[in-house]
Amino acid sequence: MFYGCSIKQPNKSESLTIVFKTPAMKFYDRGFLNYYDDYIHLQILNIGVVVLDLRVYKHKICKSKFRCMESKEFNKLYLSDGYDKEFLYNLLSRKNIKFKDKKNHILIKVIKE
Repeated sequence: MFYGCSIKQPNKSESLTIVFKTPAMKFYDRGFLNYYDDYIHLQILNIGVVVLDLRVYKHKICKSKFRCMESKEFNKLYLSDGYDKEFLYNLLSRKNIKFKDKKNHILIKVIKE
């Protein structure tokens, strides 16, 4: 018998334009959302180079390939510590993604292609 490595394929993949403005991060670029069974993979590109690579699980967020942190820690560093731990996962799971929080100066808007 032959056994081999296989790359897990997403359940759904979408190209997008994203506006991601927080006090800690600012992006207005193109990217991809790939939906898997247990996480959402967000990649933002600028001139063909990946500038943000997140695997968003319900309770943790992994940046690039190795650095993972609890969702509450990510929220505290990059969004607002008042958001619940599933905030980003739930937001990226929506069909229409538009979120504005004037108090914390946060705007997240995704235009899916």
